[in-house]
Amino acid sequence: MIADQVREFVLEKGEGKRIADLRIGLGYTSALLNDGKAGVAYTFKESLPDGCSVFTGNRPLAGKSIQQVINYIGSPVLLESSVGIAVANALINREREGEKEGDVLDILKLDKDDRVGMVGFFGPLVAPLKKRVRELTIFERSIRMSKGFFPAEKAAEELPACDIALITSTSLINGTMDSLIDSARKCREIVLLGASTVLAPEIFQPLGVTLLSGVIVTDPPTILQIVSEGGGMRFFKNHIKKVNIRLN
Repeated sequence: MIADQVREFVLEKGEGKRIADLRIGLGYTSALLNDGKAGVAYTFKESLPDGCSVFTGNRPLAGKSIQQVINYIGSPVLLESSVGIAVANALINREREGEKEGDVLDILKLDKDDRVGMVGFFGPLVAPLKKRVRELTIFERSIRMSKGFFPAEKAAEELPACDIALITSTSLINGTMDSLIDSARKCREIVLLGASTVLAPEIFQPLGVTLLSGVIVTDPPTILQIVSEGGGMRFFKNHIKKVNIRLN
């Protein structure tokens, strides 16, 4: 499973690194490491348990080594999984040769006859895509169905007929990424997209992914504050760098 590969990769790269601070917000979770680097991952707030203690894992998180929290990656408890991916992104999502800054649509090669399957709703991309491709189909769990929208569960059935698959990287958190990438294997482009994206070509290129589109946190203190105050991508804007890594 992809989560297993991410755990192994993080274990290899994370020696000597510890969690300096961890914030679990209503929109995102953010981890700060002892080297000053931070990462974020989506919080599935609809999965949070009732009561005043929503995280019941091994506390406190601050001060723990990466090795001590490695098993949170891929946990069936989605909040633990978010913590694990935020820690992974703090470790992995850093400057690297070959990355291109900017919006994913500036990098993605589109054709007017393309059928695009979007797994997860990325609002700012919808209108530009509709102008540039033949068909855009959106698969989403939480948005009321309307024209062009289908339940998330239909994605595995419909992606084989698409030319381009845009797959939310929150699928790594909730355990659906393996099946989605497998369903999209005939697509010309398979893109993992969003702030939760683990920017590790070493993991995803062998799986057939063609483009990674994620973020590097450039202002960790402000990102931690935004997360603590319930903010998300709308407020991250000036404190992250959007980057794209072409894998083929």
